[in-house]
Amino acid sequence: MVAALIPALNDKTLEHVLEAAAAAGAREAAYVIMRLPHELKALFKEWLAAHYPERAEHVISIVRQMRGGRDNDPSFGTRMTGTGSYAELIEQRFDIACRRYGLNDHGAGRNPPELDCSRFRPPSRHGQMTLF
Repeated sequence: MVAALIPALNDKTLEHVLEAAAAAGAREAAYVIMRLPHELKALFKEWLAAHYPERAEHVISIVRQMRGGRDNDPSFGTRMTGTGSYAELIEQRFDIACRRYGLNDHGAGRNPPELDCSRFRPPSRHGQMTLF
């Protein structure tokens, strides 16, 4: 299970989502802090202003705090999780909830789930994927 977190908007549900995922049988979990690359930032800001006008400025402020003062940080290693105290808090909450619900537990002989690649088909010579 991978969840996208939007700071100050849906991050309050982090623990509930992980609990529900574990109850439904998930064994692995990950998260991505919302990114606003160039092609998405105007669209997201417009959506945010239309649907959450009272929170829009706060959400964008936290995104920028986690992205070194910018809307997006494309740097490898931090682009998915962000930096700074808010990003660290999210990481701690995520780790605690995963331990509580038995997610990402590779200790005591447990291995990560095997990937099923049986449905993968290489692209055709023309670069198009074939349907199953």
